[in-house]
Formats: sequence, structure tokens, C-alpha cells
Amino acid sequence: MPLSEVILRLPRFTKRLIALAADVAMCLVSVWLAFYLRTGVFHALHAGVVAAMLVSVALAVPIFIVCGLYRAVFRYEGFAAAVAIMQAMAVYSLIYAVIFTVIGVSGVPRTVGLIQPALLIVLVALSRGLVRLFLSGEYQLQIRESKLPRVIVYGAGSTGRQLLYALESSRAMRVAAFVDDDKRLQGCLLGGIKIYPPRRIPALLRAFGTQTVLLAIPSAARTRRREIVNTLQEYKVKVRTVPSYDEIASGKVAVNTLRELDIDELLGRDPVAPKPELLRRTVAGKTVMVTGAGGSIGSELCRQIVRLSPRRLLLAERSEFAVYQIYHELLEHTAPGTKVDVVPLLADVTDQARMQEIMKTWQPQTVYHAAAYKHVPMVEHNPLEGVENNVFGTMIAARAAREAGVEDFVLISTDKAVRPTNVMGATKRMAELVLQAMAHTDPGRTVFTMVRFGNVLGSSGSVVPRFREQIRSGGPVTLTHPDITRYFMTIPEASQLVLQAASLGRGGDVFLLDMGKPVKIYDLACRMIALSGLTVRDKEHPGGDIEIAITGLRPGEKLYEELLIGENPEKTEHPRIFRAVEKSLPMQRLKELTGELVEALARRDRDWVMRIISEAVPEFNPRDGVGDWVTLFEARKSAGKEAGAASGAGGAS
Repeated sequence: MPLSEVILRLPRFTKRLIALAADVAMCLVSVWLAFYLRTGVFHALHAGVVAAMLVSVALAVPIFIVCGLYRAVFRYEGFAAAVAIMQAMAVYSLIYAVIFTVIGVSGVPRTVGLIQPALLIVLVALSRGLVRLFLSGEYQLQIRESKLPRVIVYGAGSTGRQLLYALESSRAMRVAAFVDDDKRLQGCLLGGIKIYPPRRIPALLRAFGTQTVLLAIPSAARTRRREIVNTLQEYKVKVRTVPSYDEIASGKVAVNTLRELDIDELLGRDPVAPKPELLRRTVAGKTVMVTGAGGSIGSELCRQIVRLSPRRLLLAERSEFAVYQIYHELLEHTAPGTKVDVVPLLADVTDQARMQEIMKTWQPQTVYHAAAYKHVPMVEHNPLEGVENNVFGTMIAARAAREAGVEDFVLISTDKAVRPTNVMGATKRMAELVLQAMAHTDPGRTVFTMVRFGNVLGSSGSVVPRFREQIRSGGPVTLTHPDITRYFMTIPEASQLVLQAASLGRGGDVFLLDMGKPVKIYDLACRMIALSGLTVRDKEHPGGDIEIAITGLRPGEKLYEELLIGENPEKTEHPRIFRAVEKSLPMQRLKELTGELVEALARRDRDWVMRIISEAVPEFNPRDGVGDWVTLFEARKSAGKEAGAASGAGGAS
């Protein structure tokens, strides 16, 4: 058992006796040292020394008892205990000095009356401090803290200060230095730690032996944050960040809020700023319904909608777990005092009776249709289910909305609907055609709007979380093609676009976003590896940390995506949102095609389904044949039987 534990287990009276004995010893030692300092000689115990010692003990013990020095718990001593010590020593020093300096005692130099109290103050204070350090285990904590990984914090403002306190409390990391752009702060100390200019980062990394930089600059402009990230990328350091300013405004920064870089810092462009008046126009004070409410886009739509104060929010979702999650999240994070009636509804958009029942009962004014199968390879291998969910689910929900008098119906579409090479994109284009035909047949009754955007970073199936997991596990990072490019946007950005598009719709509109330049996925992977403090392993750098493995394009996957089928998109009220001018199908022709599609689905005729989709979407250009699992398995079984029959015939001959 450690000595500190043995002492702490002693009875309280015993510990007080030990403290008293220690103080008596310090009185004796301080007198002896006072004589030495005065005369330069260590004196034997003559009458003067003994007298000075006896008076010291006779004064100190009762004064210390009266002032409560033996009532304090040493390991928890703080400011109050320090004040008690100073008071006791002040009384002691005054009396001792009067006796030996003012009055005088034979055999005792007068200066001893001043030197001894000063020495005793030092010894008593030092003894209390050492005991506190030893019994509280602080020395062990300091030893452990010296072994903690050191980090550099970029940003010495209020967030940097909160981060420092959080790290000191958690003892998970140790701040070695601060870095800040503000020249007024450079050279100053924050919590005893020096603030340096950014140009000193390479030297600081070498000096402190750290490879981690924490960004504590949530209020910095996106362009400046990207400049900093680009600079840090050159140093091969791991970069982590604190939450955004909005997220920390209501609370303190904690160690568990440190995370990988925000996704929009990997985009290479500023997020599209929303217009508040457009966001609120079709939501505030209204009953709003979201289909696919538990999905990546659907759930973020719900979060954004709740903040805009609707009267009621209907969560339509067929996954019980998903709707449970988003429902309780909305209840927990809804601001106090807001009166939003959130209704969780288990519902499948392909269930016509259920859709009609919901819309007839609550009569929503705005419907956001996010329910869809969106994963390209998954729909490619299950095409009939993709058609049923994406095409007929949209048709059923749209018809139910029109019957219930819904004012605005917004479809969440995708860039993969433009000249699609996969079933998912083709079904989403057919869903657009359904709404366009309905809008042109009965304009003004329900405004049907479509919003088309690129890949959503951070959603289920997105490359970013997959790359992060692969980097954490040591690689390889898997990429289908070295030249593949994609448009990217964040989930909040996509959701805000959808909300604003509903306000801009006139009927049958397809909206798209000016998303800047497409991002090369290989470059994104390299960037993420570098910002994790690692290096890419390839032919030129065989000693690198993480390999990027090229696996080949997946079924239905394109090297690049587009957002526009036609040309010359129109401008809207929002400078970054455009209205596409595109061809559509007449309602009569659409009815013929969907009628055939119903019969083809009933017969499970996959070839027929693909022919109908190709007629409806002439731009559909499948490159990989039929990828349906059932068809492929049946073909393998048939080939196996033929091979077996041929083998048997050969044996007979």
C-alpha cells in the first residue's frame, strides 16, 4: 500500500499529533538556523539557544491551535487555510520579535527575533504545501500529465481558452503552445502558455515533438479556415477542430467535442448561404410533412424545419428505428417555449391508402418527399424495388398530396438523374417526369417542385465517413477510379436548398445549385490522409502510411456527374439557385408508360421494365447490362446445369 494511503487511513487525532510534532520540530530547527545565519556558526545547545527554542514552541503551538491550523484537512487546503497560516504567523512573529528584538534576552542576538519568524513562515508554508501535494496525489498527476501527448492550439480567443480549460480538466492532452493570426496577442501568455505567430508552426512542431494541431477558430471565415488547413496539410500533422460557433454558443467546449475537420472545410468552396425569407415562406406556421424523415436528408430537413417554427411536423418513415431516433432527437433539441407538434408516423410511400389517410387527416400545406432508394449499386442489383419505391412511391405521394389540397410538394432529386447510366438515376428522372406531367395537367392546384443536387457529404454511403474509417483502420482507402469526380454539398446545405426551392417553385420546376467545380475524389482522399497526419503510400512513396487502392467502377457508376439536361438555366431570387428549362412527357404518354410498368412489375419481368424506363428516359444509357441479383443467380444456376449436362454426356460417350 502506498505511504500516502497509510497516512490517510490513520485516525484523525493521530494525524493532528503528527502535524503538531512536525511544527515543534520546525520551531527548533528554525531557531538553530537563525543563530547560524546571524553568527555564521552552528551553536551547541547553550542557554540562549534553548531559551529561544522553548519560547518558539510555547508561542507557536497555542497560536496555531487557536487559529485552526490543525482543524484543516491538509490535502484539501486552499485559500482559507493559507489565510489562517498567515494570521497565525503574524501574531507569532509580532510576539517573538517583541521578546527577543525589542526587549532582548541574554545570550540571544536581537536579530534572531526577526530571522527566526521569517524562517518558520517558510518552513510551515512549505510543509503544508508538500503534504497537500503528496496526500492529494497531485505530484502523480503532474508526472502523468508530463507524459500526455502535446498539441498546438490554433486560435487564442475565447474558444481557445475554453479548450485549454477542458484539456486541463480531462488530462487527455497537454497544450504546448498557442498560435494566432492576431499580432496583438502574439508573444502574450494564455493560461501560462505562450502565443506564437503562424509562421512559427514548423519550429513549434519540432520543438515540442507534436504532430497534432487543434483548430479553435469557429468564427473565422471559411476562406481563411481553408487557407489554414491547406498550410497545415504541408506539415503532415493531424488536424482536429472544435464545433462551429453556433454549436458552442450555448455551452462550453469539451474534449469530447473535438472532431475531424468539418466536411465543408474539405469542399474547396464556401457553403451556399440561405435566404431567411425563402426558408420560412413555406414552413413557418404551417403543417409540414417529410417522407423518408429518418434518412440522411430527411432527418436534416426535419431539424431545419423545426427551427423555422412550423405549426406541426409530420414524420413519415417506414423504418421504425429511424423514425424513433429523429422523433426523440427533435423533442430533446426543440427550443423551450416553442410549440411544434411533432407527429411520428410509420408509413411506406408505396402504400396508397396510408398516404391518403395521413394527408387527409392532417392536411399538410407543404410536403418534402425525401423517401427514395439512393445508393447506386444497391438499386442496380435490385432494380424492380428501385422502380417501385422511387417512381411509384413518388406518384402515390404526389397524388395523395393533390387530393388533400397540399400547396407545395417538393421532390428531392439527384444529379444522377441527368443522362443516367444506372437504374437509380433513371428512376429519379422518371419521378421528375411524373411531377412535371402532374404540374402541367392541373397547374396551380398543388405546386410540384424538384430539387436536383450532387453528392451529400456525411450522408449514409458518403465517401467521407467511409474514407475516415478506412484511414483509422490503417487503410487501404478504396477508390473506384483515379479520375472520378463529383459535385459535393453538405447535408445542412442540401436541406436548406430544398426548403428554399419550395418558395421559388411555380409548378413543374427543376431547381439546381451552382455547386462550383466538381471535386476529384482521389484528391479528396489524399487531403483527408494528409490532415490525419499520415502520408499516401504509392510507387513514388513506398514508405507512406496509407495506400489508395483502385477497385474499378461499380455497376452503373459514372466518372463524372452533371446537373443539367438542357441548356441556359434561368436565374432565381437566390444567386446560387437556378431553374432548369427541360423537356417533359405529356400526361397521356406518362400514363401509358406507367401502366405498362405496373404490368411488368407484376410479372417480375426485368427486361421489360428496363425497356419501359429507356422509353421514358431516352438519355438512359446503362453500360453494365442487367445487374439484378435474381437474374444473375438464375443465369449462374442455368449455366451450372448446362455444364453438368455436358459433363454427363461426355462421360456416356
